[in-house]
Amino acid sequence: MRLRLAGAVLLAAASYYVYLPLPSGVSEPWKLMLLDALIRGFMRASDVAHALGVCHRLHLLNRVVSWVEEVEPRSCSAVHVSDSSLGGVPARVFRPKAGRRLKRGVIYFHGGGWALGSARMRAYDSLCRKMAEDLDSVVMSVDYRLAPEAVFPDQYHDALAAARAFLSAPVLERHGIDPERLCVSGDSAGGNLAAAVAQELSSDDALPVKFKVQALIYPVLQALDFHTPSYQQNRAVPILYRPVMARFWLQYLGGDASLEPLLLANNHSSLEPLLLANNHSSLDQPAIGAGACSKLNWTALLPAERTERFRPATRETGSSRAMAAVPALLDVRAAPLLAELGALAAAPRAYVMTCEFDVLRDDGLMYVRRLRDAGVPVTSDHYEDGFHGCMAFAFAPVWSSVGRKSADNYVRWLDQNL
Repeated sequence: MRLRLAGAVLLAAASYYVYLPLPSGVSEPWKLMLLDALIRGFMRASDVAHALGVCHRLHLLNRVVSWVEEVEPRSCSAVHVSDSSLGGVPARVFRPKAGRRLKRGVIYFHGGGWALGSARMRAYDSLCRKMAEDLDSVVMSVDYRLAPEAVFPDQYHDALAAARAFLSAPVLERHGIDPERLCVSGDSAGGNLAAAVAQELSSDDALPVKFKVQALIYPVLQALDFHTPSYQQNRAVPILYRPVMARFWLQYLGGDASLEPLLLANNHSSLEPLLLANNHSSLDQPAIGAGACSKLNWTALLPAERTERFRPATRETGSSRAMAAVPALLDVRAAPLLAELGALAAAPRAYVMTCEFDVLRDDGLMYVRRLRDAGVPVTSDHYEDGFHGCMAFAFAPVWSSVGRKSADNYVRWLDQNL
C-alpha cells in the first residue's frame, strides 16, 4: 500500500513538472512537453554546477548533448560521411556515392544559441544525410567555436572562413560541386550566421563564385527588441523561452549576465524614433538612432493581423549601460536584420522558415519583408502549428508531423531552387 502511495505521489510530481499549459495549436504538445522537461532538468542541473564552481553551465550542457546526441561519422550505401575541416574549421562532410558528376553544394550551420550543439548531433547528421541523398548534393556541416570560450565575432569569423573555403575552386573541384548551384543554410543561431555570411559574401566583388540561395530556418536576427509580438505571445512557450534567448545573446556578444533584465525590459533601446531624435544627446539615452529602429519597426514591417493585439515596449528614459557594455548589439554581422537595403539587395534568393509558437517568428518575418523591399525573391514558409526547433522532430526518436513536414518542404524548396 505504501509503495503504491509513494508511486502515485512520484507520478503526480512528475506529471506536475512535465505539464505546461501550451497554446492549443501546437503540434503534438505532449512530445514537446516531455522534451522540454528534460531540457529544463539539465539546465537547472547545469546552473547548480555553475553556482558550486564545479564547471561552467555551458560545459555541462554540452557534455550532456555530446553524450546523448552525438554520433560517429557513419557512411551508408548512398552517402559517404567523414569528419574533415573547411577553412581551418571542423566540418562533417556528406557526399553522395552516385548521381550526377557535378553536384549541388550546401554549407550548413547548426543552431544552439552560439553556445551549444555540434554538427555531430543526431538531428543534424540525419538532416544533412537527407539533403545529400534527396538533393544529390555535397553537404558540409560546420562546427564553429562556441561560447563561453568563443564570443562574437569568433563564431562569425569561423562561419565566414568556412564559407569562403567552401566557395573556393580547390574545394569545389575536390568534391565535384557545381559552382552555379551553391547554398548557405542554417537554423536558429546557425540561421543568424548563414544570413550574416550571405550578406558579407554577396557584396564581395572579388569573389568569382557566390551562393545562389540562402535558406534560413527560424533564424535569430536582432537583439534590440525583446517585445515583438512573437516575443510577447510566446515568451513562455518551449523550447526557446524569452529569457533564455536574451541569455544566449549576452553569452554570444560577451555581455555580463547582469544586463539580462535591461534587455528583457527593452531598457537598452527605444523603438520610438522621435524620442531618440529628441534625446540623442542625453547620457541616459541609448544611442541607436532612428535608422536602426526603422529596420525592426514591427508595427510597419509585420502584417496588421500580427500586430493588432500587441503594443511596442518603449521608454521615455532608458539605460545606456547595455549599449555601452555590448556595442555589438548594433553590429550588422551579429544582427543581420539591421543591414542597409543596399546590402540586402545583393543577397541571394532566400527561403525563410518561421513557426507560430516561436519567440523568433517575427525576426524571420521582418527579414522576409526587408529582403522583399530590397528586391530579393523570398519564399516565406510559415507553420501555424510549429515551434522553435521543430525540424529536429523530423527524425526518430522524437519525430512529429510538423517536424517531418517542415524538413520535407525545406528540402523540396532546395530541390526546386538550387
